[in-house]
Amino acid sequence: MATGDAAQSRRLEIAPDRFAGWIESFGEQHGELKTARCDDSVTFTADDGAVAQCLVPFPPVHLAEAGPAELAKLVAEHATADRVVGVFLVRLGGYAAGVFTGTSPVLAASKVGSRLVHGRSAAGGQSQQRFARRRENQAHQAVAAAADTAAAVFGHYQLDALVLGGDRRAFASIRTDRRLVPYFDVAVESFLTVPDPRLAVLKDTPRLFRAVRIRLTEPGQPS
Repeated sequence: MATGDAAQSRRLEIAPDRFAGWIESFGEQHGELKTARCDDSVTFTADDGAVAQCLVPFPPVHLAEAGPAELAKLVAEHATADRVVGVFLVRLGGYAAGVFTGTSPVLAASKVGSRLVHGRSAAGGQSQQRFARRRENQAHQAVAAAADTAAAVFGHYQLDALVLGGDRRAFASIRTDRRLVPYFDVAVESFLTVPDPRLAVLKDTPRLFRAVRIRLTEPGQPS
């Protein structure tokens, strides 16, 4: 049985235009708020012990000292600031690269592609070895195509930030591509978990990369 002292934690993603309202509601539910600021987050702590640790997109963020309501507005303004954001999504066999510009992000340039990469074989012996070599070659070609695409799409822009997504393992060799090093230098830590990179998936990424990620810890309730 849970006790009143137990804490319950959950994670939320809040759109910038809803963040100030969410903080206001958080204060109404839990009491007066105190704040603490870091380079990548703002923490709101309520009278009843509830804590909302808010990870701000595109750190570092340097916010002026302000009350909770004004601080929430400043976080939203930072998340929606005018910046050029590259998005690079890679999964084995599929990739998408795009550049978003403006305060209401517009997809200014993009390219999506795919390469055939066979699944794993259940066969054994030499047949399995040949299949594994062929699959490795296919994967290498797919990664090379993804890197070529990103270099072509990003090459006409000065990126303020790069957002990565898809499968982390696919970026192991791409990161060493000399053409892409300047872009990886401005890559954010937040990694997008997305399905196969298609144009519709790429177009939806601003909703993800501009969201304020909140770790909400509330006092437990008896059950």
